Amino acid sequence: MNWKPLFSKAFAANPERLHFAAHSHHLWPDAAYEGHMAACDDAMALADHKWEKIMGPVWTEAQGYIAAELNLYDPQTIAFAPNTHDFLIRIISAIPTRPVRVLTTDGEFHSFRRQMDRWAEDGEVIVEAVSADTLLEKAVAGNHDLIFASQALFNSGTILNGIDQLAKLARPEGPWVVIDGYHGFMALDTDLSAVANNIFYMAGGYKYAMAGEGVCFLHAPPGYAPRPPVTGWYAAFDDLALPPGEIGYAPDGRRFLGSTFDPSGLYRFNAVQAMLADAGLSTSIISKHVLALQSRFIDQDPLPDMDLLNPLKGTPHARYLAYKGEKAPLLHAALTDHNIVTDVRGDVLRIGFAIYHDTSDVDHLIGLIRKVR
Repeated sequence: MNWKPLFSKAFAANPERLHFAAHSHHLWPDAAYEGHMAACDDAMALADHKWEKIMGPVWTEAQGYIAAELNLYDPQTIAFAPNTHDFLIRIISAIPTRPVRVLTTDGEFHSFRRQMDRWAEDGEVIVEAVSADTLLEKAVAGNHDLIFASQALFNSGTILNGIDQLAKLARPEGPWVVIDGYHGFMALDTDLSAVANNIFYMAGGYKYAMAGEGVCFLHAPPGYAPRPPVTGWYAAFDDLALPPGEIGYAPDGRRFLGSTFDPSGLYRFNAVQAMLADAGLSTSIISKHVLALQSRFIDQDPLPDMDLLNPLKGTPHARYLAYKGEKAPLLHAALTDHNIVTDVRGDVLRIGFAIYHDTSDVDHLIGLIRKVR
């Protein structure tokens, strides 16, 4: 099946580019452009009154898509923000213990790692970072206020196991469990129905949801952090008429909202979700397509002197292959010179696959790798 026509604008904008970094910045489908234009149209037509639509049907539609994807029983547990870092700050602010005792993995995204390191400098947190395969053991044995882990580690593509067991440890009084699903949402079939009352789950549209930046979300379990101290006026959007001095909070996921934001990401997200539904594309179908391309690449072994950190084992797999080797930066640069987009993290080259690739693209990539190595 050829889904490239869904991305005609991206291909027309740079016809010679071969984009194998869907895990980093997913190419926008035409629907994302159309959603963005719809946001502009509403802003011009509705002006001040656009927020009634945004916080009404646009918001509700986006919540519905996410709840369906994650099998959440209540879409209203979902809040939106420009980035997941906003949610991290609000969650930490709501934990009463200081310093906050944090258990995490040693493979978290550098935004989280940087913030933890900086707070640790000031004594706001005490961080214990362990390997993903020992996280559950440490969580059971430890005394932590927050357990934070990625569903799929961004550098190696390692898939986190034991989310259901971590959820059993969570309590409103602590510890809290936060799963960073940025590399899992719409890349891995994810069913949170059994753990929705116990874990926080955050992700966004920049990668596999194909909606670009500015549209991140948090599922906040009921009973956890009813009044986050770091807060914006949208967290009381229903109670703007409260008397002065009363600090109201929404009773649902909106209690984690901040202040005025750019809503165009919500429009793009909704438009892309509608496109996927029209095309009959689910996360499972896309994953099968990607798996076939990954298998084709691995079978031809174009990088024999590099170690594949996340081999295919017949279990859920990240949408990219992570190859470790000292030549990774040089190979990345050489591919860039040929207008082939991958990405590199230190000595790890990551190659991401998507529905805008077919077998001829994989073969082209393999041929160029063998040429420039």
